[in-house]
Amino acid sequence: MMEEVNEGTPSLSVHGHNVKVTEMLQEGDTLTFLIVSQKLSGTGEYHVHRTYDDFEWLQQHLFSQEDVPGIQGVIFPPLPVKAQVNASAKVLKQLGILGLGEWLPYCKALETFLRQIASHSILSKNKAVEIFLTSSDPPGRHRARKNIFNRLSQAVEGMRKEGHKDVDEFFQTERDHNNVLTSCAKTAAERFLDVVQTEQKIAVACGHFSAALQLCLEPGDEPEKQAFTKICAKLSEVFDSMKKNMASVAENTLGLGLDLESRYQEAEKEMLFRRTCKLVELETATKNAEKAKPVKKAAMEEVKKAAETEFGHISGVAKKEIARFQGARVELLQQAMVQWCEKQILTAKESADQFDQHLQAFRGMA
Repeated sequence: MMEEVNEGTPSLSVHGHNVKVTEMLQEGDTLTFLIVSQKLSGTGEYHVHRTYDDFEWLQQHLFSQEDVPGIQGVIFPPLPVKAQVNASAKVLKQLGILGLGEWLPYCKALETFLRQIASHSILSKNKAVEIFLTSSDPPGRHRARKNIFNRLSQAVEGMRKEGHKDVDEFFQTERDHNNVLTSCAKTAAERFLDVVQTEQKIAVACGHFSAALQLCLEPGDEPEKQAFTKICAKLSEVFDSMKKNMASVAENTLGLGLDLESRYQEAEKEMLFRRTCKLVELETATKNAEKAKPVKKAAMEEVKKAAETEFGHISGVAKKEIARFQGARVELLQQAMVQWCEKQILTAKESADQFDQHLQAFRGMA
């Protein structure tokens, strides 16, 4: 069992930007992921096996850092929904592009989650991150202490706070933009998933038709049978090429980018909501201090001062997080789009060459 975690320890002993989730191992209904981290000393690598429960353990410890100044202004990297061997329709819908039956994209999503944490100036200092990436022992199954999300989710007046007018134009504008982008990012990810699934269905159909044409091949010396067999064989090759090409364009590098964009917009929305809740607390403390009777005036002023300090820390961290997030999200989405476009162009060129060869073969048969 891993040792008890103490928060706020020095940074990592591994290269955070180079953490890799290299493979997935299945044992019954349990999925285990191999994580490889390169040592800063350059003398080797750490190889550890982690389940999804271990990832949740790490996330819970990151959420529980209430004593870190400004922690509620952090945009926490989003953890993908738990994958299952025999997932229900509801889980597959939640997984989206990650639930298409391929484990490589899911490993890539977990890898991105770890890299974002390990390269974060605040989150990477939590000892849980070092333990998670380097310890050969599995994490303890105990839950972390209370965390900022559990506490906020219990607030009955949550919806009222979410619509509360902000005192800072920068944050009000960001909240307005985030509301629009969250909806658009989710819709874009869902629509692209529809495109990918349609391309996969076409690829399967082409494969089936190619196999069916193979059944039409007949042995015999008659010229008609030989000619018919050659045509069916060549058509089978054509549809097999179409299947491979369609499967190639259905690769979802852009889907991963859109999925990450959608989940990160939700993460920013959560951060902005936490800050809004703190704003409401500060305004309440200010009103209480103004209305307080002389005997309670000093105590109320202390509460107000503490709320101001905490809110200032959160706002300061939040502004840095938003600037970092906007730069990173543009870079990641741009990279995903470029990779997708390059794949489409490469596949189109290969398809054109293949179809030209098939065309010449048909002309030769004629």
